[in-house]
Amino acid sequence: MAQQTTIIGESYIPTIWVDPDGCEHWVMDDGWEGYMSPHTNRQGIPVCRRGNVCGVMNSDQLFHTDSANINAAGRQHLMNFFRQTGAVSYIITGHTDSRASDEYNMDLSLRRANSVARVAQQSGVRIADVRGYGERMPKASNNTAAGMQQNRRVEIICIR
Repeated sequence: MAQQTTIIGESYIPTIWVDPDGCEHWVMDDGWEGYMSPHTNRQGIPVCRRGNVCGVMNSDQLFHTDSANINAAGRQHLMNFFRQTGAVSYIITGHTDSRASDEYNMDLSLRRANSVARVAQQSGVRIADVRGYGERMPKASNNTAAGMQQNRRVEIICIR
């Protein structure tokens, strides 16, 4: 009699997502993946949607120090922003200045980005990705108070 063998593999959940490059992908439960766009260039590479930074929210105006809770005025501002921009989906990225440890800043930036993403979802929009970069992608020098303030931000990338 032949012995039965069970192979345990990855479990795939059918889904659709948008990569940071703006390409919409799908995956079926059997693991097959593909692009949503039927448009390709001459080399057969899918032509994807464009993503650009469409909003930069100063963290000092949305959050208290060491907090990821959005204040009421910030929540209203974000709700209006997401209702008016009309993008297909959004990527939310959190950033910090360099005053705390790298580990702390990575956590804080991700928690703040997730807070903004929750407001976006409550506004009825689609979130493609949420990322926390901590102090790793500064916009300005962390050697001055003005530079550090510019680095404490949440960027919103619109996929159109």
